[in-house]
This record gives sequence, structure tokens and C-alpha cells, in this order.
Amino acid sequence: MSAAAAEHFCDGQPEPLLETANELAERLPGYRVEIIGGVITVAPPPDGPHANALTTLMIPFLAAGLHGEESKVLQGIGLWLPGGPEDYAIPDLAVVDADLDEHLIESNCYDPAVFRLVLEVTSGNYKNDLRNKVTAYADAKIPVYVIVDRKHGRVHVLTEPIGGTYDRHEVYAPGQDAPLPESIGADVHLDVADLLAAGRPKSSPSGD
Repeated sequence: MSAAAAEHFCDGQPEPLLETANELAERLPGYRVEIIGGVITVAPPPDGPHANALTTLMIPFLAAGLHGEESKVLQGIGLWLPGGPEDYAIPDLAVVDADLDEHLIESNCYDPAVFRLVLEVTSGNYKNDLRNKVTAYADAKIPVYVIVDRKHGRVHVLTEPIGGTYDRHEVYAPGQDAPLPESIGADVHLDVADLLAAGRPKSSPSGD
């Protein structure tokens, strides 16, 4: 799915970005609308292999017991970002503290302090996941950011957020397991080959 910046034009005072984003979300059901760095991006619904990769990803997290009394494993949950007064993101997958509901900020988005990990599966918007969201999630001090890069056939594990970036950035290729920090609440390893195979369109041997 490709992400495009959306601009809003009107007479008089500009409409608040959050209001514009909410209107776009209502007009485009199934699309993902986010505000990152003060810019609205709109991404169409993901393809089947993207959804398949997400389901495959959930298996090791669930098997490790991360969806229980202490934490939850959730898809498409809103994350309020400190990078701008109305910034927010909707990561593909997140591991959050179980008391998430007590940390609602605005517009169905939650305090970044309760997020242990966020994960994105790339589509046509892979540059956004590999660049803009690295800065956004690091600024929000999300301790672990995982990127399943279908475009280049890699899994990235970023940890130790500092100064708008991550101090550690490990890259894993097919044939390797990507270990995640135990700070997420359990010992989890991701099979890179399995994830990339799950996310690969049947008509394209190299993936999207």
C-alpha cells in the first residue's frame, strides 16, 4: 500500500490537521490515515500477503504469552506522537501494557509510554516505515521498533531510542532468526524466512 500526503484547502482559517484526518478516515473506510511530522499520510488497505505476514507475526508473540494479564498484542492501535501537537501513527502491530485503556490521550490514540514494541510490515510506503517512522517512534521513546521489509527482504530490529533515532539497528536476512529484547516481556525470536514468505505476493518472486 502506498502512502500519499494529503493537503486541505478551505476559505478562512485552516482546519486543524486532526479534524482533517478524521474526516479522511470517515470518507475512506479501510484506509490508514496518520499524521507524522505535521503531514497527513493516507495509505490504502493492505494486500492479502501483508495481512498474512501480520498473522504469521502474531504467532510467536502469542506463543510467548504476551497476550495476557500483563500485556496485549494488538493490530492497528493508535499511538499518540510527541513530534507535533496533532501527530499520531497506527502501527501494524504493537505489544502494549495491559492497562492500555487507562492511557487514552485523544482520538483513540494512546500514550507512547505503554508501548513496549511497535512493528510495521512494509508495502508501497516502505520509505515512510524506514525513515519517517524511525524518527517518530524514536522521538516517542518506543523501546523496540521492528520493520519487516518486504521490498528488500530483511527484518530490522531497532532498539535504544535516543535523539530522534535508534542507537542500535540490527538487520536480519532469510535463514536467520531475529531475536527481540526480553524487555518486551518474553523471549521472542522471529523467523525471517517464514515472515518474508508469508508476505510475498504469489505473482512476484521478490515481494512488494
